[in-house]
Amino acid sequence: MTAPPLETFQGRGPPVILAPHEHLTDHDRTPGTAPVAKARRTRNTPPWWFALPALLLFAFVVLVPSARGVYYAFTDWDGLDPHFSFVGLGNFADMFIDADAKQAIWHTLLIAVSITVVQNALGLALALGVNTAIKSRNVLRVFLFAPAVITPIVTAYLWRNLLGPEGAVNSLLGAVGLDDWQQDWLGSPSLALWAVVGVIVWQFAGYSMVIFLAGLQSVPKEIHEAAAMDGAGPARRFWSVTRPLLAPAFTINLMLSIIGGIKLFDQVYALTGGGPGHATDTISTLIYKDAFTLGEFGYSIALAVVLTIIVAVASTGQYLVLARNERAAS
Repeated sequence: MTAPPLETFQGRGPPVILAPHEHLTDHDRTPGTAPVAKARRTRNTPPWWFALPALLLFAFVVLVPSARGVYYAFTDWDGLDPHFSFVGLGNFADMFIDADAKQAIWHTLLIAVSITVVQNALGLALALGVNTAIKSRNVLRVFLFAPAVITPIVTAYLWRNLLGPEGAVNSLLGAVGLDDWQQDWLGSPSLALWAVVGVIVWQFAGYSMVIFLAGLQSVPKEIHEAAAMDGAGPARRFWSVTRPLLAPAFTINLMLSIIGGIKLFDQVYALTGGGPGHATDTISTLIYKDAFTLGEFGYSIALAVVLTIIVAVASTGQYLVLARNERAAS
């Protein structure tokens, strides 16, 4: 006894062979093979519920605490007492009359802008310097990138000792006859903030260098050679040829530095603790002090909400501008 013939269906793709118990409907026989394509997509698409455990974990660990945190920002919760009052926008209104909060916001923005400008300018200069044919370029790359792999808190404690009144920096200045330059770098209200910026730039300029270096090495040499043949000098070649092609590297570096500068906490707290006084307080350090020193969890969470909004607005605006410039350059 012979098996019943297999029915085939020829559409725009390869023939589909159906088992004897399967039959094509009139709709299946129409041109385009939409039902067959849909069946293929269904078979090839993993069920969405495979991701359900991860989604539930994300909701439990991130979304639910975040939602509760936003709710507590509108209360006077002290972190321990289960009985608290709803104060509405009172915590947010207090920020406009709290001199410490306004000063912390100003310091946060100043640090973020300073880090973004100096770190990326120095990183680009270092990338241009090591993107040459010198024999020691690989050693220099490792040496310059090394600070970026050190834990930020370790870096902060290291520099706190170096910048202290009896630290190595003042000792070196005294050894070369620059006694007038010796300072209490972290104890001076006018110098402490810039000392913090200098430490952060020292640590992460090498990281920016690596990103710029990757962009420089992706620029075709033929373009530079053609520009040189047209009489363009090094500065002109960099501005007209290299700079536009580095747009993706600029986007990444600027995004990382501005976000990192706004949410900065560990280096500031380890170096100065926000002092002297409130000279180096940022939003993050003020959140910590208000919550765990003063017990004003509701107010500190309101500050955290403001910090989140600042990060979101700054990163989104920066991304839109840089993405537009990147498209224009390409």
